[in-house]
Amino acid sequence: MELSYQEKLTLIKLSEVGKTKFEELVKRTGLDQVAVMRAVLGLQSKGLARLEERSERIAKLTETGRKYAEIGLPEWRALAVLRERRKITLDDLGDVLSEDELKPIVGLLRKEGWASVRKEDGKLVLEITEKGLKAGERPIDKALRLLAERKVVPLREVEKLVPAKELKRRRIAEEDTATERFVGITREGEELVRKGLELREEVSTLTPELIKSGGWREVEFKRFNIRAPVRRFYPGKKQPYRAFLDKLRRRLIEMGFIEMTVDSLIETQFWNFDALFQPQNHPARDWTDTYQLKYPKSGHLPEEELVERVKTAHERGIAGSRGWGYVWSPERAMLLMPRAHGTALSGRQLAKGVEIPGKYFTIQRVFRPDVLDRTHLIEFNQVDGFVVGEDLTFKHLLGILKRFAVEIAGAKKVKFLPDYYPFTEPSVQMSAYHPELGWVEFGGAGIFREEMTRALGVDVPVIAWGIGIDRLAMFKLGIDDIRYLFSYDLRWLREARLVW
Repeated sequence: MELSYQEKLTLIKLSEVGKTKFEELVKRTGLDQVAVMRAVLGLQSKGLARLEERSERIAKLTETGRKYAEIGLPEWRALAVLRERRKITLDDLGDVLSEDELKPIVGLLRKEGWASVRKEDGKLVLEITEKGLKAGERPIDKALRLLAERKVVPLREVEKLVPAKELKRRRIAEEDTATERFVGITREGEELVRKGLELREEVSTLTPELIKSGGWREVEFKRFNIRAPVRRFYPGKKQPYRAFLDKLRRRLIEMGFIEMTVDSLIETQFWNFDALFQPQNHPARDWTDTYQLKYPKSGHLPEEELVERVKTAHERGIAGSRGWGYVWSPERAMLLMPRAHGTALSGRQLAKGVEIPGKYFTIQRVFRPDVLDRTHLIEFNQVDGFVVGEDLTFKHLLGILKRFAVEIAGAKKVKFLPDYYPFTEPSVQMSAYHPELGWVEFGGAGIFREEMTRALGVDVPVIAWGIGIDRLAMFKLGIDDIRYLFSYDLRWLREARLVW
């Protein structure tokens, strides 16, 4: 039986210890891990050694968890202030809690029953309860202490105290898999060692000197097993979400769409709202639903003829409409804001001029105030598009949307619901089914109102849509939290695969 130098050395060391951890065997041989693993696998294939693996789910502290282990969980730090003062407002916690910790603190204190909450003079007031005065160590505190002491703990031990989902939700700990490897020698291996194994110098290259000197007779040439597993290699690659957007752009171009050009992320309210026939007193234009620029505050309106047509549409109406019946303000239309939806670009393109028939799209970053959670962001991407043609109907729009959801998003189920938008009539909302999240709303669509298209210089039907592309990416990348699209998690960035 032919053995390489590494296999002989590994077998001899195994005969000395019988069975040992893989890491200990690496130390004894003095070889690197890859060489020892190759030797062990080679010996196993020859029936001379055994490799055993034991995997276990573990929990380990995150950076946030390590911080909490040092300074305490937010609710305990808040309770310390409450115990000292008995009654406080949220402003009193500004010195002990970060901005991110302040947001959920009221809910945490109420959940534990440590504080009562009421409003006084328009402010939330927290007052300590009897339970808060007597509060002691909870299961989550024990779990945090256990993780801080041992760094890595079997998941089953942690879950005796608190569900792992709770620790992950609060970003205290994360799950992982720990694998231990043990290597042992077989009877055949022991017998071979007893017979005697000759360890000779091993070389990997036959040099001219070895040939001339005859030294090649005295050395052992290294054998290479091209089927042996090697250390995983992670080459550079495009960020998964970036790859998804590029693939989507290519698919739309292949479908015959023309990409609309973009100058800036900042728009005037004229293009974001007024050109889309959205009245200036519409609630969606309030500060609660859109962001506004402080400086510069105002921009410039386009050519006077276009502005006059839009003004007329709002005040008196065109194309058989009576308009909105108010005095349109050019000063309001000039206000600057981060783009709230990609439809603003559709309005710009229609005013600039389009081919009839024609298909246009854009993939753009948009900004809206919202509560961050697993399906919502305040800064996200939308794919907006429209098709312009003489004989287009609402049925054509539904067909395009369904094809988009099934072929591009990979959705198995799609449904349409009636909806309302100031610039489309009729309007529809599209939802698709996600195995983890259930029915997820992707965006809205409809036929642009003639009050909008006529004012922009187009007198044929235009069907249009705006879709939250980040949610489509969740389908393609197999994730259930939209925030992961922008994650710094190296393991996810390395292993995420785009399924198309």
